[in-house]
This record gives sequence, C-alpha cells and structure tokens, in this order.
Amino acid sequence: MSKPMEVEQEPKIDDALYSRQLYALSHETMKKITSTSVLVVGLQGLGIEIVKDLSLAGVKSVTLYDKEIVEIKDLSSQFYFSPEQVGKVGRAEACFQKVVDLNSYVRIDVHNDELNDEFLKKFNVVVLANQPLALQLKVNEFCHSNKIHFISVETRGVFGQLFNDFGEQFTITDTNGENPNSYMISSISQDKEGIVTVVEEQKLQLLDGDLVTFKEVNGMSALNDLPPQKIKTISPLTFSIGDTTNLPQYTSGGYVTEVKQSKIVDFKPLKNILESGENIFITDDFKFTQPSNLLVGFQAIHKFAETNKHFPRPHNKDDAKAVIEIAKSLKKADDELDEKMLTQLSFGAQGDIVPMQAILGGITAQEVLKACSGKFTPIHQIAFFDSVECLPEDLESLPEEEFQPIGSRYDGQIITFGKTLQTKIENLNYFLVGAGAIGCEMLKNFAMMGLGAGPKGLVHVTDMDTIEKSNLNRQFLFRSSDIQQLKSQTAANAVRVMNPALNVKAYSLRVGPDTETHYNEEFFNSLDGVCNALDNVEARLYMDSQCVYYGKPLLESGTLGTKGNTQVVVPHLTESYSSSRDPPEKGIPVCTLHNFPNAIEHTIQWARDTFEGLFKNSADNVNSYLTNPSFVQSLSTQNPFVRLETLSSIKSSLIDRPLDFNQCIAWARLKFEEYFNNTIEQLLYNFPKDMVTTTGTPFWSGPKRAPTPLKFNVDNPLHLDFVVAAANLRAFNYGIKAETNIDVIQKQAANVIVPDFTPKKVKIQTSENEPAPSANTQQGGDAEDDQCDTILSQLPQPSEMAGYKINSIQFEKDDDSNHHIDFVTATSNLRATNYAITPADKHKTKGIAGKIIPALVTTTAVVAGFVCIELIKVIQNKALEKYKSTFMNLGIPFFGFVEPIAAPKNKIREGWTWTLWDRFDVDGDITLKEFLDLFKNKHGLDISMLSCKVTLLYALFTDKKAKEERLKMKISKLYETLSKKPLPEDKKYLLLEICCNDTETDDDVDVPSVRYKYRN
Repeated sequence: MSKPMEVEQEPKIDDALYSRQLYALSHETMKKITSTSVLVVGLQGLGIEIVKDLSLAGVKSVTLYDKEIVEIKDLSSQFYFSPEQVGKVGRAEACFQKVVDLNSYVRIDVHNDELNDEFLKKFNVVVLANQPLALQLKVNEFCHSNKIHFISVETRGVFGQLFNDFGEQFTITDTNGENPNSYMISSISQDKEGIVTVVEEQKLQLLDGDLVTFKEVNGMSALNDLPPQKIKTISPLTFSIGDTTNLPQYTSGGYVTEVKQSKIVDFKPLKNILESGENIFITDDFKFTQPSNLLVGFQAIHKFAETNKHFPRPHNKDDAKAVIEIAKSLKKADDELDEKMLTQLSFGAQGDIVPMQAILGGITAQEVLKACSGKFTPIHQIAFFDSVECLPEDLESLPEEEFQPIGSRYDGQIITFGKTLQTKIENLNYFLVGAGAIGCEMLKNFAMMGLGAGPKGLVHVTDMDTIEKSNLNRQFLFRSSDIQQLKSQTAANAVRVMNPALNVKAYSLRVGPDTETHYNEEFFNSLDGVCNALDNVEARLYMDSQCVYYGKPLLESGTLGTKGNTQVVVPHLTESYSSSRDPPEKGIPVCTLHNFPNAIEHTIQWARDTFEGLFKNSADNVNSYLTNPSFVQSLSTQNPFVRLETLSSIKSSLIDRPLDFNQCIAWARLKFEEYFNNTIEQLLYNFPKDMVTTTGTPFWSGPKRAPTPLKFNVDNPLHLDFVVAAANLRAFNYGIKAETNIDVIQKQAANVIVPDFTPKKVKIQTSENEPAPSANTQQGGDAEDDQCDTILSQLPQPSEMAGYKINSIQFEKDDDSNHHIDFVTATSNLRATNYAITPADKHKTKGIAGKIIPALVTTTAVVAGFVCIELIKVIQNKALEKYKSTFMNLGIPFFGFVEPIAAPKNKIREGWTWTLWDRFDVDGDITLKEFLDLFKNKHGLDISMLSCKVTLLYALFTDKKAKEERLKMKISKLYETLSKKPLPEDKKYLLLEICCNDTETDDDVDVPSVRYKYRN
C-alpha cells in the first residue's frame, strides 16, 4: 500500500515563518512535508517555479538535476538565471545559490551524475519538468515499482500537461482540507428514522453517507458514546441516523460533528494511461475535445522530437502537418482530431512563457505536497491545460518570420506570440497596487515577460507595508535581511536583478482619496492598465472606481488557502469589480457575545474586544481627556450608558493607576474574579439554571448554554496564564517594569484579597430584539447623568497632570513575546470553560483573533499566472468571449473558467444606451445656463438637478433669486462658492451628476455622469 510517508523524527516547525501556511495545512501536515525529500529534474522556467514553491513550503530537501548549459531562451521564464551564465554554466549549478537563499530550513543539493536506480531510491517524490517522454516513461516505471511518488509536467507554449502516479492504494487522509462541520442540535426524534434537527442559524453541509459523532446530548445521552454514525440527509436542517426507539427521550443540548473520512485511490503508470486514455482529469468543462486531442498531441510532438532531434519549429507549417500525421496514427478510431489545436501546439512547442510556468509549476508543487502528506485530493491522473484564447487571432496567417528567435531573453515568448506583441508588452505602462504575495509573483512575471522593459515602458508598484518574518514563506522576493524594509522598494530591487532592463518605480503611498495629489490625472492617463494585488475590499473598490473613471483595464485576483480567483475588467466591455460583490460577513449578535456564547469563535471575539477595551480604548480615552479640551463636551452627545462607561474607565485608569508590578498583579487577579466569577454569578442570578420561559421550555436550552462560575486556583495553569498576561499588559500601559519570574507572580496572586460578590437587580439583554441596557428610561438616564457628574468631580484636572500619558497598546498578533495572544487565548479559554465550550490552542486562537487569511505560495503562483494570461489578452483587445474569470481550488482540485459578465446597458431612449464606462464630456468652463442649454439642445435632456459630490449646484425648486444668480456663474466658481472649498490646483475635472427628463417624452431618465473640464 502506498501511503503518505511516515514521520521518522518529529521536525521543529517555525510557526512565525510558516504561520499563514499552517492555517491552510495544519501542524500535522507540515510535519510530513518537512520530512519529505524531493528530486526535481529539469530547471528551466517550469522546474524553477516548482523548486521555488517547494522550498518556500518547507520540504526537508530538494535536489536539483539539470546538466544542460544555460541558453539565452531559458531567460524567458527562468528568473534565477542571468545573461552572464548563458553558454557557460549548467542549469542546476546556475540557480543553486539563489534557491538555497529561499529557505534556510530546506536542504538544497545538486546532482551531476546519472539518474540511476540507487539514486532515485533516496527520494519520496520525483518530479520531471519538461523532460523527454522516453525519460518520463523510464523513471515512472521505476518509481511505480519502488513506491516512490512520481509527477511529470511540461509546458509547450500555451499548452500544459501534468501526470501523477502516487502508486497503488494511495491514502488521502483529508479530501478537501475544510474544517469538520459542527452543528448545534435542536431536537432528535425517538422513532425508526431517528431524525436529528439542527438549530435554524446553521444549514447542513452534509451528504448522504457522511459520518457524524455526538457530544453533550442530554436525555438521549447514549448517542454521546457511539462510534461515528452514517447519516441520510432529509432537508437543509434535518438528517436521519436510524432507529432510536430503544434510546431514552431527547431533552436538550448537544452537538453533532462531521467525521472526516480517508479515501484510497489507485494510480497507474504513465505507459498504461497513454495507451488506455483513462483517468483523465478535466480542467475545463467547456473544452470537450481538448483532453483527447492533447493526449495524442503531446505524444506526437515527442515522437517528432525523437525523430528530428528537435521539437517542431516555431510556426512551421510543414512540421505542424507532420505532427498531425503522427497524431492520426496514435488516436483512437472514434476520436475526432482538432487539427487547429494540434497546429497551435506544434507552432508553439518550443515556446516558453512565464504565465504557463507559474500555473503548471504552482499546481505541480501543490501535487507534491499532496503526495507527501495525504492532505487534499490529487489530480487523478493526467490533466491538460491550455490558454489558446491569448494567441494572436490571425495566428495561422501570420508569416513564420514573425515567430523566429532573435537571440533575445524573450525568445520563448516571441516563439509563442510573435515579435509585434512582444514589442507592445515591453512598452506597456502598468500600475501594480500591492507588493505582497501576489504582488511579488506579478513583478517576477512582469520581469520575465519584459513588461515595462522597453524604451517607453514602466512599472509602478506601491505598498505602504514593511516586511515581516511571516511574509518570507510566500513573498519570495524578500529575505530575512529585508525584515522591516519597505515591501515595494525591496521587491523592485529584487526584480531588477532578474531583468536589469526592467523600468520600475516603487512608492510607499497607499491608494485612496488622500493620495490623489500623487496618483493624479496625469499619472492615470499615462497608464495602460492596473493590476491589483491587494488584501482589502476598500482599496479594491477605490482602484476599481479610478479605473472606470479613467477608462483603464483592471486585473483583479485573490487567494484563500488553496482557493483562488481572478477577474479581468475591460473598459466598455465587461462589468467592473464593484458591479457584483459578496454579501457582508455575518457578525456575532451582541447578546450572544456578552452573555450566551456557544462556540469558541464567540469567546475569542469577546476576548479580543476585552483586550481592546482594557489596554487600548481606556488608554486612548485617558489621553484624550488629558490633552483634548473639548473631550468631555463631546461625551455629552453619547447616550448616558456609554458616557458613564467611558468616564468610569478614565477614573479607573487615572485614580486607580498602579505604582508597581505587584499592583498590576492584584488588578489582574480582580479582573479574573470580575469576568469569570462575578459576571457569571450575576447572569445566573437573573436566569437560574432551572428557569423556564413563559412557553414552559427551559430558558437554558438550544443555543443558550448555562454557565458555571470559576473559582480562582493559582495552581491552575490557565488561571495563572490570564494573570501573567493581564498584569504584563497593564504594566506596559503604565511604563512599569514587568516581572518575568512566574513563581513571584503566582505567590503574589494567591495573596490578593478579593471582595465578596453580591448579585444586583439589573436588566440583561437576552435577544437582539430586546432593547440594550443602554436604552434606559428617562429616570435611568438621569441617574447615570448624576453618576457621570460625580466621576467628573473626582477626576484630576488635565492641568494637574500635564505631560502624563498612558501607553496605548495596538494589538499585534505576530509577536509571541508581547503577551497579546497569550491574553486573548487565556481569556477566551476561561470564558469557554465557563460555558463548557471546547477550548482552542494558541495557534487556532491567533488565527481567529488576528483574522489571519490562510495562504499558500502555490495558490499565489497559479493565480498570478492566470492574471498574466488575461493581461496578454487585454493587450490584444480581445473579444468578450476570449476573456476568462478563474475560480479554482487546488485542494479538491477544481478549475472553473467563465466568461466575464458584459457591462449592463441602460436605455435612455430608442437607439441610445449607455454602460458604466460611458459619460458626458464637457470641455471648457461655462456658465450654469450654458451647461443647461447644452444638454437641452445637443442631447434633448432637460436637467432638473445638478450636483458635485455632496454639493447641490442646481435644482428646479431653488428659489428664483438664487437661481438667477447661479445661472450667470461659471460652474467652477459655483462649486467653489457653494462647497466653500477651492478647486484643487492639480486637477482639471469635476465629476457632475445630473437628474433629467427626456425632452421628447418628458420621462425621467437615468444618464451617466458628466466629466466637466474646467481647466486646460
């Protein structure tokens, strides 16, 4: 049986380096990966992409094998070769040191002897990149017989092929990598079907035959002890588990959790797959004939190469005909040959383009990780990819000379697309927004493509962030020596080394309204397009609006673990990024968060909010009170409850401020009592455990879990963790030297005198439909106002504490020494203990509290490759049906390619429609009357309202005198007068919005905005 390899010795995982990868893979998977030795044969662009991704992913070792001498054409996609190495150095030796520098935890070797059997036995996975078919067959036969996982992959121009052989009985331990689904139980029937109903807040994502386990079920408690049960789904909220008539009646509570099932798959040798044509993995559901044609097509070009000692010549029709004849001899009798596709394959068989290397290389690296870990579902077994849509439309009619190599580093791209398109690429001006993971990959691709390397070309890149250790795992342009340096400048410097001809300018200014003096009209008008490599929606929406305004193409993409997507936005053709958006993320109800948590996510969010309140907001409020004379006055606009809470916090922070660390320990110990005992005692005083509602059902049922107060135990590690973290953070607030001796803290905490707690009569919100406690009666509001006045009279005057400041703490998840995650973890788990919720370890807590996005270098590389494929189409002004938005999941695996949505058309009148890309252009500063007359006479539109941003410039209901004055004013002056803002010196345009009627029908009509040029 072929299994993911056993771990002989548990390797140490650097959580800080692999942080984002760990959230996609898990520690257990990483242990297997870091024990894996990989051989990569072939080190042109495809091979180095695989090596780069595996090194960053953290395998145990990568051995490089390629004795061929570096050629100039290799530089089309091999980003670790230099022109000085051409004709002098072997490929493996040429890139060795730069690969070594990628990850100090990964051993890199070069092999210069033969690929004999004894040597191959040293490896867990063997990868062949762009190797002869005869070698693929030979090495695969040996690997299959010796239980060595084998992958062969190749790219030929815009075509690619990948083959997996992980042996017989390969075990997939986790088919999709998703967390097991867990649901809160509402009821379980006592009958033959045994129907389980879950609470309405959750919809089942289980399938017939899935296995589940039960826990915390009351009444029918025997379910808690049963092994995993097979289910049958009934509805989005119900499923059956079989006969429950012999079990006690269900009363309340309980969770049902999916049990992940392993899967065993058989792989066959390459020879068998080529002969039978079975086990073909479909990559594009809309390309029906692609797999069968490329199965014989790739064999045909290899047979041609064996006979002629070279692959088909670029764009040579005689060679293409020969390839087609070979393919005819290989195909099955009932298969139809697509001679156009085979011609395209032959024409570009010597082609080498970095987008395809990024796509196939990233996918291959992910397949290696699957082979060594069993995590995710492998491609079974052979897959074909193509991007023929980006080839020139008149490919076959173009002269052969157009595609001949010229002794340039871009020859691989010239062979594929021609010299004319290469010249266009080199002279493009592009704006790359973001130099993180996707940004690094895009810059590498730009450098290899020569984008911006021509006399008129330029790449602008901006990123305001600096480099952190966790970036090094997937942002491959950075090294540990670059930590704390600007990402944009460091990345620009790195790609200049890859291609010294690249013209690149780096900025550290964020994109947004506040930087429009820098990224101004002149800047955007100079661009050919924009590529987003952003990690937040706000910036994406802003760049989208700028691209629409200036009529520029936008390349958009994103990743989440093994998932990725791309979107191309083309002026006057497609909808924009903001035309369709995901629904906002559903938040946790306040009453659930404060009083009725039922999941670890609830307690982590509560702990995160508590951190902000204690160590940041309190300090900020004190500092504002001491330095802002109008701060107290501004509080009067808040409701009494919020005002009282803020002033109480200031009082506690100023009057009760600690003088030494012992007082910080005492404060932390009292906070423990307040949060985990007193608050719970109060809640149970209001709602006793045996309380029933007016309908007769237990109050503590369904999603409401009855809590239990905690009694402080200084010997309990979790209790002490809270005190240590809280005391240290409190000390930092006040600039007090911390105590590192845990024994001292433990002893001091045990001696703190804790006052007895007596519950009070207070109202507690039990659902979102009830008014919050802050929505008090007038009498309650008056009482709180009185309390506020009392606190204000007790506070020291700001003048008495001139220069005093409390250190506000900004939450930082990636510093393990600052006690931030320690506090959140301890606080969350203590609250989880209150409510009998399974606690979370520090790693999981950090991911949820820090809102960490799982990230893999493999997914990033693939996404960047697909983006560049669309970029090549944009340059050629392709028709809508040629573009593709990509949706993929390397883990399942899944690839979906869909045509972008066309820009919706809005009708003004018969024969006149417009899209979001259209606008009226008015050139020259004219009066309001002239503006109104222009639209009436030229467009047949009677304007009833005119505005600019939030300023209303004209409306029919404006009084007569004001209207007459405004009609005489030039619009630029009118805007300055009414907005009370001067027009920016660096801008030439105003964007005006109009409401109007069609003069022909007198109907209200929607029309585009007006770009009004007031300055030449």
